[in-house]
Amino acid sequence: MQTEILIAGFGGQGVLFGGQLMAYAGMEYGKQVTWIPSYGPEMRGGTANCTVIISDEEIGSPLVRHPRVLMAFNLPSLDKYESAVAEGGLLVVNSSMVERSVDRKNVRSILIPANEIAENLGDKRLTNMVMLGAMLANQPVLPLEAVEKALEHHIPERHKRLLPMNIKALRKGAEFKPVAVK
Repeated sequence: MQTEILIAGFGGQGVLFGGQLMAYAGMEYGKQVTWIPSYGPEMRGGTANCTVIISDEEIGSPLVRHPRVLMAFNLPSLDKYESAVAEGGLLVVNSSMVERSVDRKNVRSILIPANEIAENLGDKRLTNMVMLGAMLANQPVLPLEAVEKALEHHIPERHKRLLPMNIKALRKGAEFKPVAVK
């Protein structure tokens, strides 16, 4: 099985690190992976996105036109990429930064207040881990434990003290249950 994931937001939200972490976790779990980052020239606040492919078999092309999963960290990302998601795919939307619902009816969507959850954990920089946990709970491309293990191995040395908080944020995201709309 092959899963294509597009993670999109703006610089400073941890979009690229989240994708890189997924790629490391996939490799360490014995999967074939690709990770392609893309970002604007700004250091923070500019566009940032990456594509990650995780597969049981060799990956034919690293290019992704219709991802199975979109993680949209902000409104411009949802506006730009919502229509590209494969039918039956998953949209994980940071409702802290997006004040609209998903327009598509032929995809699953999770609207999660990731910024608020991260801030309640003590640091808004945990938003990417909250989003990643929610995605993994709804598209089990890898076990949460594989991502936690990769996080232990690949979190930058200067952030090692934040490892327990990052793991907690992953788990909080995975536990998130959206309110059913009637």
